[in-house]
Amino acid sequence: MHTIELTAATQHYLQLEEQYGAHNYHPIPAVLEKGSGVYLWDVDGKQYIDFLSGYSAVNQGHCHPRIIAKLTEQAQKLTLTSRAFHSNLLGQYAEYITKLFGYQKVLPMNTGVEGGETAIKLARRWGYKNKGIPENEAVIVFAEGNFWGRTLAAISSSTDPSSYKGFGPYMPGFALVPYNDIAALEAKFQDRNVAAFMLEPIQGEAGVVVPTPGYLQKVRELCTEYNVLMIADEIQTGLCRTGKKLACDHENVKPDILVLGKALSGGTLPVSAVLANDEIILNIQPGEHGSTYGGNPLACAVAMEALQVLQDEHMAENATQMGELLRAELAALQSPLISTIRGKGLLNAIVINHPNKEAAWEICLQLKEHGLLAKPTHGDKIRFAPPLCITEQQIKQSVAIIAKVLAKFA
Repeated sequence: MHTIELTAATQHYLQLEEQYGAHNYHPIPAVLEKGSGVYLWDVDGKQYIDFLSGYSAVNQGHCHPRIIAKLTEQAQKLTLTSRAFHSNLLGQYAEYITKLFGYQKVLPMNTGVEGGETAIKLARRWGYKNKGIPENEAVIVFAEGNFWGRTLAAISSSTDPSSYKGFGPYMPGFALVPYNDIAALEAKFQDRNVAAFMLEPIQGEAGVVVPTPGYLQKVRELCTEYNVLMIADEIQTGLCRTGKKLACDHENVKPDILVLGKALSGGTLPVSAVLANDEIILNIQPGEHGSTYGGNPLACAVAMEALQVLQDEHMAENATQMGELLRAELAALQSPLISTIRGKGLLNAIVINHPNKEAAWEICLQLKEHGLLAKPTHGDKIRFAPPLCITEQQIKQSVAIIAKVLAKFA
């Protein structure tokens, strides 16, 4: 065990959370109060390189000046009308995002999990109205190892006991297939009641699981052949994180329903979006789905700016180059503790090879001590996903920290 000492200020804030907050997270004990670009600072003024990016919510970097300026400007004018009235920004935003991603319509929501729920509702309704599935018999297929949130629907599709255990009964009409297994998927599609297949192009929470090249193309072909909607959960993989605007773009695949979130606001407020064409989205009529905050003027203004920043600052290209550099530098360490390095663009993970099951957690604690913030997932995996504005020098500096910590453990 490598112990770390916490300052009085840090302990004060940790104690407040422990005493008054629900215990539904297990964070790394860094109490942060400021962020800029790839950097974060804690309450003691210590600087860190952020290697998690709010689970890809701050692709553009912390407190990006253009996004903050737009947020501040709009916040002083109008923040919320509810959907009982129109705003001058919703139509502009809808035109902007649909043209950018090549869909006819957008349904705006707030959180990523709401985006997933919306996609499933749209798929079920399409199944009944367009495919002729008997009422209440629609099936949505999910990939094993998925993670798209913590609502009752999301945990009903989960294969992780820590997500679903003790929260039943579960949502009916959900089926599972192994990820990256085309034969299993085709077998599931023999059921005419299957309305949709929802998957992450790269599984994030499962530990950055990258499918075999061609998998997404084959999924697209099967969905077309069997008249099943392909739903791409690009909440974490989208918006330039993997080196393309969308991870599906690596295989030139266009899903029927696209779900976006996280970096859609540059990490400033919850904004999500579900994109699809008229034959899917117009099946939902007034009163059948919505949200008080969905498509609010503040979200619309911020989302347009956040998307424009990604393009203007060539963040997809930078993610490609810096991701290749990061994986090459990690491989060059030849650390016996790293059994696998995987990823695309700046969505990466290493698998830790160590007899101690807590090794990944302890490594992350030591990384924090040395000025780098990362978090383990599923026990032995550590995600490395810095903001997309990271430079070559900052990548090398980060790998030097990782090397120093791994050497201590080896």
